[in-house]
Amino acid sequence: MNDKKYKDVLYEFREISDLKDMVDSSAELFSEKDAYLVKQIPGGEYTPIKYRKFKEDIDALGTKFIEMGLKGKKIAVVGENSYKWIVTYLAATNGTGVIVPLDRELPPREMANLIERAEVSTIVYSKKMEKIMADTMTLLAQPISYRICMEKAEESGVYNLDDLIEQGCQLIAQGDRSFIDAEIDREAMCSLLFTSGTTGLAKGVMLSHKNISANVYNMSKYVSIPYEDFGLSVLPMHHSYELTCHIFTGIYQGMTVAICEGLKHILKNMQEAPAGVMLGVPLVFESMYKKILKQAQASGKLSAMKKMMAVSKTLKLYNHPKIVKKMFKDVHNAMGNHMNLFIAGGAAIDPSVIENFQALGIPMIQGYGMTENAPIIAVNKDRYSKPAAVGLPMPGTEIKIIDADKTGVGEIICRGDSVMIGYYNNPEETEQVLIDGWLHTGDYGYFDKDGFLYVCGRKKSVIVTKNGKNIFPEEVEFYLTQSEFIEEALVHGILDEKSGDTVVKAEVYLDREAIKEAAGELSTGDLRKFVKQEIDRLNEQMPLYKRVKRFGIRENEFEKTTTRKIKRFNQSNIEE
Repeated sequence: MNDKKYKDVLYEFREISDLKDMVDSSAELFSEKDAYLVKQIPGGEYTPIKYRKFKEDIDALGTKFIEMGLKGKKIAVVGENSYKWIVTYLAATNGTGVIVPLDRELPPREMANLIERAEVSTIVYSKKMEKIMADTMTLLAQPISYRICMEKAEESGVYNLDDLIEQGCQLIAQGDRSFIDAEIDREAMCSLLFTSGTTGLAKGVMLSHKNISANVYNMSKYVSIPYEDFGLSVLPMHHSYELTCHIFTGIYQGMTVAICEGLKHILKNMQEAPAGVMLGVPLVFESMYKKILKQAQASGKLSAMKKMMAVSKTLKLYNHPKIVKKMFKDVHNAMGNHMNLFIAGGAAIDPSVIENFQALGIPMIQGYGMTENAPIIAVNKDRYSKPAAVGLPMPGTEIKIIDADKTGVGEIICRGDSVMIGYYNNPEETEQVLIDGWLHTGDYGYFDKDGFLYVCGRKKSVIVTKNGKNIFPEEVEFYLTQSEFIEEALVHGILDEKSGDTVVKAEVYLDREAIKEAAGELSTGDLRKFVKQEIDRLNEQMPLYKRVKRFGIRENEFEKTTTRKIKRFNQSNIEE
């Protein structure tokens, strides 16, 4: 359903004051419902865990944490997505101290740097992180108080999480209510999240219970998950997007969340769960759509499918889900036949991908946010959306465009209950982005006549020409990746020595198979000619000043963050 009549209609949900209130009230409301589906054995069957059991495990671990002397301390958690990761997070925040989620893909030196910067006293990690943790410990100037493994550890002196939960249960049975009755200061920091980047650049974002719970509550007014739907958790939980928008909103709305085994297993896990909702970054959805096209081509149905999609778009069949699901039953069967909503975020997505999934009978929306706003700033409604827009301002969040040019494009700033406390031990950086209560996002954007927000690109990445023209690299990259021969593109400005002006250069990673099918085996020189012709063709769609004047061909994929965003300012991405 996508209808303008829902523009001013909000879903109604209970108010929550903090994450503890969220967990406790959901455990009461959905006590015997499955909260999580987990796999005890890789490739095995999903095992359900009830909401009642979920709260019991949080209370037990939190009680044990306090008994270990961790009240008011910082506890780091690192590992792949798991039920125990979530229990650790909430056991730390809901009465113990402050949680510090860490990226499991960081090398030991960067991991050690963040542990020291955050003043972590205890670290909880998965079995797969054992070797990295052992190496990390050797790099710390001061040893931490406790190391806790989520499974049985090989190394001596390391605690086992299951044992601590069991001991916590015994403490509660003996009358220990130190965690259960703990009072929450909703204004104080409960989570310290490091932004993407190298350790020297990563900033520690301080979020409170109020920041996160307000985001969950207000976002739910726009997007409501059907009671019977399952969610598939794919993105890393240490990122605010997956954590707040999927895990916490899932808990709040009483959703059952299945933990995905990894990006390679998305379709398989979708069928097993069976999943109805999934959050992803653009590359995940773009990859899924390409697989659908390839499967249709392999079965000889691609031409027919494209014609049916055109009919679906023309007749707006997304408002008639039963009809469109029958038209594309093969696609829906491949996804488990339960998928009801895709939500894209983390980076700009090609609007045609949203339009195509909607034409196939899978509703899809996108949102916009940043860790500093816990994270959602704007999001499309599940019943009223625009594919190219990042959405409407989230309830309780004010958005303004400042320093706008004559086209209405300017910097996006926002304020509301979800705006962070500030950057940890970094008042200078905090003062630059928090001005009179307004969060300056560093993103450029504009509003349309219906109040939808559009994001053009990052302020710090914009290319400015000699005559004052602004070029958003993201826009040029969008045009380049419309080519079937260009997998990925990264655009930046370079100085042209002849003209003395800044010109656009693109680094491109090619789809070699597609080029081979179209032109056969090419020499290095012929490949450059082929790519130049393709870029010249794409340039015709852009104004003269935005056109790509130089390009480089990469042999390897761009280096990316764990949410599959290209690291724009990494020198290795600009010059392979």
